[in-house]
Amino acid sequence: MAEIDLQLRDTNLTSWEQEPINLSAQIQSHGVLLVLEEPELKILQVSNNTASIFGISPEDMLDCTLEDLLDPFQVDRFRAGLTEENLDFINPTKVWVRKDGDDFVVFDSIFHRNSDGLLILELEPAISQENIPFLSFYHLARASINQLQSTSTLSDFCQIIVKEVRQVTGFDRVMLYKFDEDGHGEVIAEEKLEGLEPYLGLHYPESDIPKVARKLFSSNWIRLIPDAYGKSAELFPAYNPISERPLDLTHSILRSASPCHIEYLHNMGVGASLTISLIKDNKLWGLIACHHQTQKFVSYELRKACEFLGRVIFSEISSREETEDYDYRMKLTYIQSILIDYMSQDENFMDGLVKHEPNLLDLTTAQGAAICFGDNCKVVGETPTEEELSFLIQWLKKNITREVFYTDSLPRIYSDAEKFKDVASGLLAIAVSERNYVLWFRPEVIQTVNWGGNPGQAFETKHSEGRVRLSPRKSFELWKQTVRLKSLPWKQVEIKAALELRKVLINLILRQADELAELAQDLERSNAELKKFAYVASHDLQEPLNQVANYVQLLEMRYEKQLDEDAKDFITFAVEGVSLMQTLIDDVLAYSKVDLKGIEFELIEVETALDQALGNLRGRIGESGAIITQDDLPTVMADSTQLMQLFQNLVGNAIKFRSQQPPKIHIGAKRLEDAWLFSVQDNGIGIDPQFADRIFVIFQRLHTRDEYHGTGMGLAICKKIVECHRGRIWVESELGQGATFYFTIPVGRREYERRNGRKA
Repeated sequence: MAEIDLQLRDTNLTSWEQEPINLSAQIQSHGVLLVLEEPELKILQVSNNTASIFGISPEDMLDCTLEDLLDPFQVDRFRAGLTEENLDFINPTKVWVRKDGDDFVVFDSIFHRNSDGLLILELEPAISQENIPFLSFYHLARASINQLQSTSTLSDFCQIIVKEVRQVTGFDRVMLYKFDEDGHGEVIAEEKLEGLEPYLGLHYPESDIPKVARKLFSSNWIRLIPDAYGKSAELFPAYNPISERPLDLTHSILRSASPCHIEYLHNMGVGASLTISLIKDNKLWGLIACHHQTQKFVSYELRKACEFLGRVIFSEISSREETEDYDYRMKLTYIQSILIDYMSQDENFMDGLVKHEPNLLDLTTAQGAAICFGDNCKVVGETPTEEELSFLIQWLKKNITREVFYTDSLPRIYSDAEKFKDVASGLLAIAVSERNYVLWFRPEVIQTVNWGGNPGQAFETKHSEGRVRLSPRKSFELWKQTVRLKSLPWKQVEIKAALELRKVLINLILRQADELAELAQDLERSNAELKKFAYVASHDLQEPLNQVANYVQLLEMRYEKQLDEDAKDFITFAVEGVSLMQTLIDDVLAYSKVDLKGIEFELIEVETALDQALGNLRGRIGESGAIITQDDLPTVMADSTQLMQLFQNLVGNAIKFRSQQPPKIHIGAKRLEDAWLFSVQDNGIGIDPQFADRIFVIFQRLHTRDEYHGTGMGLAICKKIVECHRGRIWVESELGQGATFYFTIPVGRREYERRNGRKA
C-alpha cells in the first residue's frame, strides 16, 4: 500500500508541476476583469462579481462596449493609448465608474494583451485618487542606492533591499529569496516584526515554487495576493468565445493563485503576499517575498514603485556579481595564456598542462586533474586511480554527449564514484574528441543545510472520496540535513574557462594533424625512393656481384695448381662475402616490400597461414626433431602472405636458437577486448631482457655469424608486418629459459579502415 501511495504521490506531483496555471477562469474578487474585442472594445468576457461592484450583472455586460460602462472622454483617452505597441504609457489610469446615481467608484485601470492577442482590462479599487509622482520613484531609488554604495558584500546589499521594501510597503515580513543551480532556494536576507519566527538562512525545496510558477514570475515581475482567504470570482463565460478555450492570464495582475499555493500560504500563517521578481540574463535569479499576517492591499502605483526599486537595486547586485566574475575570469584568462605557452614549448602538450606552475588545476581551482588522450593519461593533484579513471572515461563515453559535463555530486549519478568520493565527488569534464577527455576533480565537502521544514516531506498525500490529492506541508520548522557526496559547486566562469581550453586543444590537435599529414607525404616520397633503391639493389647490384663471384671461382679453377692454401682460403672468403652480400640485398628487398599500400585485408584462417609456414620449414623441423603444438586458431582480417611470413620467421627462429634439448614450440591464441593475442613459445636459449627491444631493429644481432647464420632482418620484418596490421609485437624471456614472442592483431576491419580514411 505504501508503494502504491508513493506512486500516486509522484504521479500527482508531476501533474501539479505541469499544470498550466496561467490558463484560468478565476480572478481575485477585489477587482474586475474585462476581455475586450478590438476595435469596438466590445465586452466578450467579464468576471462574475460585477453586480456587487458596478451594480450590473455579468449577463447584462456581455456584448456591451466599454463606452457603456465609462464615459466617452475616458474611452477616447484609452483608444489613443491602445494604438501604441507598449501599453505601459496608459498603465495605470484612474477611471470613474458610475455605480448608482451620482455614486462613482474610482479604479486603477491596467491594460494588457495576452498570447492570443486578446485585449484584457483589469480594474482594481484605487486607494488614493492621485498617482505617485515620478520624483517619488526617483527619491525612493536614490536613497537606497546611496546606502548600497557604502556596502561591500552581497549580504549587506540584499539586507538593504528588504529593509527599504518593508519600510515602503509596511509588510510584516520581507525576504529576499535566491534560487540555487539545482532549483532549490535560500532566504539570504530578511526584515520582519520581532515576534515572527526567522526564516533567514533557511533552504526551501524546488517544489515550493515549481517550474510553471517560476515561468510566470519571469513573465510577470510583480504579483499581489491581498487576501489569501478571499473568494475567487469566476469568468463569464468560462471559455473565451474567440479562442474557445480558457483565458491565458500570464500577465494578469488579478489572476487567482492555485489552490495549492493558497493552502501553502495558509500553512505559513500568511494573510497577504506581494512578490517581486529579480531577473538576470532573462532568467529568474530570485524573489523579494513580502508576507503579512492579515489582509493587506497595496496600490498598483506603490507596487510598481517597489518593482522599480527592485530592478534598480538588483542591477547594482548584478553589477557587483559581474565585477567579481570579471576579476576571476581575467585571472583564469591569464592562467590559460600561460598554459598555451607551456603547451607550445613542451614536446608533449600534455606535459605543458601538468608539469609547470600554474598548471591545469589552477584553471578551475580543482584539487585534481587528468588528461586522457587515447591510452595515455597524465594526472596532477589528487585523482582517482588509473583503473578508476579508465572506467570513468568509459562511462562518460556511453552517457555524456555534451562537449562539457559538470556535477558537484558525481556519486549520485555514477555509483562507482562513491569509492573515490574523497577526491572526486565533483567532476568537470570536457570531451576533446570521442576518445580524449580532460577532467577536473573536487573532493567531498560534508555540510549541514538548514531547511524550512523537511524537504523530503514537501507535500502530504490526502485521500478524499476515493481520490488522491497533494497538499503542501504544514511544518516550516528548522530541519537540519547533513549533505554528503557533494563537492563545492563549479562556477560558470570556470566552466567557460574549461570550454575555452577545449577550443585551444582542438585547434592544437588539428594543427598537429596537418603537420602529421605533411610528414606522411614526406615519408611516402621517402619510401618511394627507398623502394626504387631496393629495386636497383636487387637487380643492378646483383649482376656485378655475380660477376665477382664467377670470376673469382674461374680464377680458382684455372690456376688451381698454382695457388697455395692461403690463396684458396682467400678465394673462399671472397665468394662467401659475395654470397652474404646477395643475401643481405634479398633481405632488404623483402623488408621494403612489407607495406600496407595496395593490400586489401580479407578474412583468413590463421591455421591456414601457419600450415603454409610449417610446410616451408618442413626440412628444418625434421632435421631438428622439433615438436610443434598449437591452440585452436581464429579467423582474422589480415594479409595471408604476410601472416604466413610472420609465423615462418618466428618458428624458424625458435628452431635456430634451440638449446641442447629438441625444440618444443607452442603457438597460442587468446581473445582480448578488441584484438587477438598470439604467442610463439619455445624452450630455446632465451634472450637477455635488456636486449628485448634491440632484437627488432634492422640488422641487429646478438650472436656472431659463426654461431648462428643470418642477417638480423627476420625480427625487423616481423615487427613491420605486425605494425602494418595495426598491432604490436614484443618478447618475454630470460637467458636459458626459452622465449615467448607475443603479437596482436585487431579484431575486424573497422580500425584498419578508420586509420586509412575509409568508411566502415
